[in-house]
This record gives sequence, structure tokens and C-alpha cells, in this order.
Amino acid sequence: MGADAPVAAVERTAIKKVSVRLVPFVALMFFVNYLDRTAVSFAEPNGMGSDLALTAAQFGFASGIFFLGYIVLEVPSNMALHRFGARRWLARIMVTWGIVSLLFTWVDSSGQLYTLRFLLGVAEAGFFPGAILFLSQWVPSRHRTKILGLFYLAQPLTTVLGAPLAGWLIGHHGLFGLEGWRVMFLFVSIPAILLGVIAWFYLIDKPADATWLTPEERDWLTDELAAENARKTGHQDKHAKGDLRAAFASGRVWVLALVYFGFVYGLYALAFFLPTIINGFQDQYDTTFSVMDKAWITAIPYLPAAVVLFFWTRHATRHGTRTWHVAGPAVVGGLSIPLALYMGSPAATVAVITVTACSIFAALPVFWSVPSRFLTGAAAAAGIALINTAGNIAGFAASYVTGWLKDWTGAYYVPLYLVGFFMLLSAVLMIWLSARNRTADPASGTEQEPMEALR
Repeated sequence: MGADAPVAAVERTAIKKVSVRLVPFVALMFFVNYLDRTAVSFAEPNGMGSDLALTAAQFGFASGIFFLGYIVLEVPSNMALHRFGARRWLARIMVTWGIVSLLFTWVDSSGQLYTLRFLLGVAEAGFFPGAILFLSQWVPSRHRTKILGLFYLAQPLTTVLGAPLAGWLIGHHGLFGLEGWRVMFLFVSIPAILLGVIAWFYLIDKPADATWLTPEERDWLTDELAAENARKTGHQDKHAKGDLRAAFASGRVWVLALVYFGFVYGLYALAFFLPTIINGFQDQYDTTFSVMDKAWITAIPYLPAAVVLFFWTRHATRHGTRTWHVAGPAVVGGLSIPLALYMGSPAATVAVITVTACSIFAALPVFWSVPSRFLTGAAAAAGIALINTAGNIAGFAASYVTGWLKDWTGAYYVPLYLVGFFMLLSAVLMIWLSARNRTADPASGTEQEPMEALR
């Protein structure tokens, strides 16, 4: 016990330093990333849609074509990050997407909008899976859910803070002779370029090079991560081995990709169309909202979502990650989103959508702790990128299909039922995958808990 105490102290201080030194900065990068990605959703109901004469289907296609560009370079980008290091590659990605995002300030037609959205996806390719991979390489698996939960807080907080910020910027109509929505694009793009430059000097690729860790902390992290990777590489399951083909041959990777598809379908259906749905409250309920009113209403579901995400990941870390930490929120989200269609007021509708948002964000960081349980090295880079590629396909599908179905049916009933279906499918697949990989402990004759069986 006395010998274990110094080790526990080193572990505690090392994880705390990683949490303070790296996670907030990478989360800030993610905050700007998600804001630039979804800025178009704030612009469309506040002038861009009418200025460019966009239908719902055209807006959905413009929102979704981003993901086609992302998919093109997803896996190659993450493999490049694995080869050249996160510091160089994440910095390069941020500067590139910041420049492309800046060009939206002067977009003048639907064709130009499509082109820039595609190029933005190409520029951003690899950022999110690269950030997940980077953070996963800094902490052992038992701390990963907590670390990824802190990182993931940036996504709901982007809307909590970003929606009012976007509304405030849009309110500066006429600044530099620009429409309000163009002013917004101008000022949300510059931080990406600045952060990219800072990241080049601030980030460190691996614990062994971190001068802000003590020698004992560096040695503990390096040895712990090396031992964990050795266990995964030495496992009998060929999919744990660290080569590129292992990731593409892994049935578990493909099923996890389908699980992630369902979550991201719901995430982006809300992200891109919630401001438009809220704008429609004015006709539906015979009321009037200012630009800032709509921005604050858009932000409402995401603050509780951030709180639920924080405590859900803490619970998973403290008590051990279980299958229901992912499947349970998927069921709640899948059942709640269609209920929003039958609420009789804006407040009730937003309340139900808040439940859906809480469900999605509770599950996502826990989900992302799963792939690194059985993948390492190049296979981890490729596997995480492959899973995220499925999410990008969902992002395109959710954006385009939601808009197309809205134009075809004249309402959001069918699109939101489809969101519910895909989230319930994610729950079913997660439960099936965990049950399929449940194995018996030959020493005790007991079965592993399903999530642990995914190791």
C-alpha cells in the first residue's frame, strides 16, 4: 500500500496537468471548428436564404456538401497526423479552414455557396478524429471518458455561446458595407487562423516531450501508455493490432461506424435546421422574434445538454463505462424527437428538443472512448477516421434529406421521425455489438460486462 501511494500521486497530478494544459486548448479549437461549420445555420434564416434565393432543399444540400468534402480526405488526413504529429497537422488544418471560411463573407450565389462549403469540408478534414486521437494518446483508457467528456463540452457550448454571438454579429448590419450575415462570417473565421498559428507552438505530440510534466509524471504516462498499447497489440484478436488493414477489416469498427451514424444524423438535423424551425414559430404560433430572441432560443437546448454531458461522463468514469451509457441516451433521444412535433407551444417544443440534445451529447464522448479500447497505432488513426467518416455521411444525409423531405411534405414531421429511427437503430446496434462480444472469463467462469468485452 505504501509503495502504491507515490504511484497514485504521480497518476493524479499527471492526469490533472493534461486536463488543464491540453484539454481546454483543444476544446477551444473544437469550439471554433464547430462554430465555423454551423455558422451557415445562423446565416440562412437571417438574410442569406433570401439574398441567395435558397429553397430548403438547396440550403440542406449546401449544409451537407461540407461532409462530402470532409469524407474525401478524412482517413488520409488522420494518417498524415499519425505520421507528422498533431502539432503540425492540427495547426495546418485550422489555418486552412479559417481562410476558406473567411471567403463566405463574399459568397454571391448558391453555386458559390456549394463550392465553398465543399472546400471547407476538404480543409477541415481530419480535425475532429485527429483531436480525438491526440487526446487518446495522452491518457490511459481508464481516464479517457473523462478527458473526452471535457473536450466534448465545447460542442454544445458552441451553440450556447455561439448562437448569441452570431446573433450579435448579424445585428451589425452595414458594418464595412456588408449585410449582417456576412459580418458574422467575417468575424467567426479569424479566430481559426489565429488559433492555428498558436497551436503550432503550443501543442506537444507526446508525453515524453512535455517539459511541463515532472520526470516522474512523464515516465509514468509513457510507461502506462506503452504497456496499454502492448496489451492491445498482443491480444489474440487481430483487430487490435496496429496496422491500417486491421481497422478496415474489423467488423466492430464498421458496426461502431453505423452506431455513430445514427447519433450524428440527429446531431446535425438539429444543428442545421433548429434555427430555421425556431424561425418558423413566428408563423406557426403567430408571434414575433428579434434576431437575438431567435439566437437565445436556439441556445436553450444546449446548456442543459452541456450539464448532462459533464455529469454523464463523470458517472461513466467513476463507475466504469457500460453499454447503457451509450444505448440508453440513444433510446431516449430516438423516442423524444418525434414528440416535438406534437407540442402546442414554442416553449414545449424547445423543451422536448432539449431532451433530445441532452441524449445525443451524453452518449457521444462515452462512445468515443470505445474504439481506442481495441485499436492502437495506425489502426487507431484509421479506425477513428473511418468511424468519423460514417458520421460525416450522416451529416450530409441529415442536412440534405431533412431539407428535401421538408420541401416534399411541407413540414418537419417525416424528417424528425427519420431522426428518431436512426437513433433507435444506434441503440439496437450498440446492444447487439456488446452482447456479441461478451466473453467468458476462463478463470472464474463469469462473463465480462458487454462494454468491457469490446477491449
